[in-house]
Amino acid sequence: MKIALPTLIAAVAVAGVASTAPAKTMAGPSIVPPQEIKWGPAPAVLPPGAEAAVLFGDPSEDGLFVLRLKLPASYSVAPHTHPVDEVITVISGTFRLGMGETADRRKAQTLPAGSFFALPPGMAHYVFIDEETVVQISTVGPWGLTYINSKDDPHRKAQ
Repeated sequence: MKIALPTLIAAVAVAGVASTAPAKTMAGPSIVPPQEIKWGPAPAVLPPGAEAAVLFGDPSEDGLFVLRLKLPASYSVAPHTHPVDEVITVISGTFRLGMGETADRRKAQTLPAGSFFALPPGMAHYVFIDEETVVQISTVGPWGLTYINSKDDPHRKAQ
């Protein structure tokens, strides 16, 4: 029996999708009204002053998670990268995002509430916050942050 190459490719693709199951699935709905968001200190890898609220999942484990960060006025995060896609929505305030390994306030793009951006793993970027701003990160864990210059890592400064 002779099988055409396109047919074989399609069959392999369908078989691959059919046998792929998600690592984790939800047991039920997850609903968090704004008044029930529980804010706490942001991860130590971020400069002091930020607050965090995990809305879904666990950023330290494999799988989907949703995290909100409340960033105070006059806050900044030095150039850094993430090991996974960074998918962010600006909920309130204004987020100033710059690309590259050297922070330059003049080159940072101003993203008002309602803005969205997604960065691939390993893309160097930095942040400036002029007014209190809340952002939502939706991605997969484990989440992390690596500073371009290790001296910028607040976690190292605390040790």
